[in-house]
Amino acid sequence: MNLIKLWEADLRKAYELQNSFARNEHGFLNNAYGLSFAGFQEYVRKNEGYSNGIGLPEGYVPATIYLLEANNEFIGIFNLRHYLNDFLFNGPGHIGYGISPEHRGHGYATRGLMLMIEIAKNIIPEDEIYLHVQKDNPASLKVQLKNGAYIHHEDEEGYYTRIPIS
Repeated sequence: MNLIKLWEADLRKAYELQNSFARNEHGFLNNAYGLSFAGFQEYVRKNEGYSNGIGLPEGYVPATIYLLEANNEFIGIFNLRHYLNDFLFNGPGHIGYGISPEHRGHGYATRGLMLMIEIAKNIIPEDEIYLHVQKDNPASLKVQLKNGAYIHHEDEEGYYTRIPIS
């Protein structure tokens, strides 16, 4: 099992994976939702630039999209934001992730987040990885806790977790 940068992946397989997700599910935003394959290719090109800080929309930080691969199949998407701004600090944090519906419940998110944490340790400047999970998604909270997270605080909608990395 490994993580592959979106622009280094087989784009046909990546496009199929992206299309397995709804537009917004439990706070996981699918920004490629509804795109044609040509539109998806443009999305990939833009995100490669965003990863390097090129062409970032106002209020965005550099971020890298990774695909989780297992058994020669793409099964999940992980988004690593390289550092926090005020919005990310008080909201979604460093990492967002989703596992395709057909592969949920098999431990892929736990193992994928473990791999993502190792990458994040070499990129983010903070001493902790910030994450958020909606309260209607207890499986994702369990994934984070299995990876060393603790609940920092909560509000009506979700839990804000932290994973120490120093």
